[in-house]
Amino acid sequence: MVSCPICGKSVSSLKINDHIDSECQSFVDEPSSSSETPAPKASVPSFFQPTSARKASAQANGQRDQNGDSSPLRNANGKRTTHDPPEANGRPRNEQPTEPKKPKISALQKAAPLPERMRPRTLDDVCGQELVGPNGVLRGLIEQDRVPSMILWGGPGTGKTTIARVIATMVGSRFVEINSTSTGVAECKKIFADAKSELGLTGRKTIIFCDEIHRFSKSQQDVFLGPVESGQVTLVGATTENPSFKVQSALLSRCRTFTLSKLTDDDIRSILQRALRVEGPSYSPTELVDDELINYLASFADGDARTSLNLLELAMDLSKRPGITTEEIKRSLTKTLVYDRAGDQHYDTISAFHKSLRGSDPDAALYYLARMIQSGEDPLYIARRLIVVASEDIGLADNSMLTLAISTHAAVEKIGLPEARINLAHATVAMALSKKSTRSYRGLNNAFAALGEPGVAGLPIPIHLRNAPTRLMKELGYGKEYKYNPNYIDGEVAQEYLPEKLRGRQFLEDRDLGDRVDPDLR
Repeated sequence: MVSCPICGKSVSSLKINDHIDSECQSFVDEPSSSSETPAPKASVPSFFQPTSARKASAQANGQRDQNGDSSPLRNANGKRTTHDPPEANGRPRNEQPTEPKKPKISALQKAAPLPERMRPRTLDDVCGQELVGPNGVLRGLIEQDRVPSMILWGGPGTGKTTIARVIATMVGSRFVEINSTSTGVAECKKIFADAKSELGLTGRKTIIFCDEIHRFSKSQQDVFLGPVESGQVTLVGATTENPSFKVQSALLSRCRTFTLSKLTDDDIRSILQRALRVEGPSYSPTELVDDELINYLASFADGDARTSLNLLELAMDLSKRPGITTEEIKRSLTKTLVYDRAGDQHYDTISAFHKSLRGSDPDAALYYLARMIQSGEDPLYIARRLIVVASEDIGLADNSMLTLAISTHAAVEKIGLPEARINLAHATVAMALSKKSTRSYRGLNNAFAALGEPGVAGLPIPIHLRNAPTRLMKELGYGKEYKYNPNYIDGEVAQEYLPEKLRGRQFLEDRDLGDRVDPDLR
């Protein structure tokens, strides 16, 4: 037998949980003899008492106060400390009604940057994403409490973390945030065990939010497979990279992928205007923070809500400086481009640069070159691509471009940025304006295609073309009938070079470029 920690009654140790669940009304062990005196009840803090017990205790205390018992409102002589009798609503007559107190803001909330303070708390506040709009697919799943494991793919500042946190509050699930830098396999397994216990005891699901999931190692991603497939946890992963390349196919098949749209300038403007309405009175910005500056910040942010709010916070601080102008505020803002040297932007931009050179558009090529240099791309990486362009796209049309490309690479390697940008621009414009020929490149591709045919890759080398370094090979006739071209006028001889099965086959075409006509030119 044990004593209940709430009511002090004697209860069987096997029934103590059932006794507490019944609000201390059932499963009480009655004394066997009426002569026995029941043990006095232990004094239990009201925090641990059930609701019914706290109400009964409050009523008893009120009754004792009316009967003249001790009360915190009475002094040592037993008199009430308040001279005026209370009114019916409990407020003294001489006390004036006060306004409701504003909720206190913690130091942590004050220290949070503007994007965190302005983070939406409901799906209605999320801007620019049709997925969670009134008719959005994801919103319908959330409202039906059928949230699947998912991957949210979108650019920075599009609302991936916000949507994950709103999902957790709407479905009433336990929310756990992890990241690849500090969460290992052992910690993940502990989270899964806690989630399983929580689901078994309370029926509450656990949502694990993993930001930048593409940075998780293979072993970290593998550990999610079982719990996600069994429904033990709901995984919400966020990534700025293409999940088809960065997330394992086994984990990707267990999740639904939702693509978040890039925010438009109008979306960014509405976000900034909302921030001004909410936070403006605290900052008291001057008239310099007007619609013109808001439009500038919206276009400069390039679809990143976090960047726009950070810039707005900086602009509101700068506007208080005496004598500062709008143009000075614009120049003071951090100039960052949305470009990830290791992500899709890296490959997309260099691809656009190469294709602009191939299309003989020097203006577009210079734009992408400047964009890569401004964003911190490795200049040697750009120079290596120019070497490829010199042979792949210009080729036989201008053999000097390969020499120029290699010289450009050497120049960039020797002097570095910022001066090397001039060498890169020189080679870029020259290659964009050069004639183009893909004869050699296409010829090589044709030869590779022939190797894919049955029996072609292993054809014997003609015996007169074989090397004969040993006596045995010479006796076998290796190289015996070979005609050394420099010994003949103009080097012309009647001699076959291809294997017998491929004789007459032509890999190098006569045209420098193709023969198709673009219908848009007409």
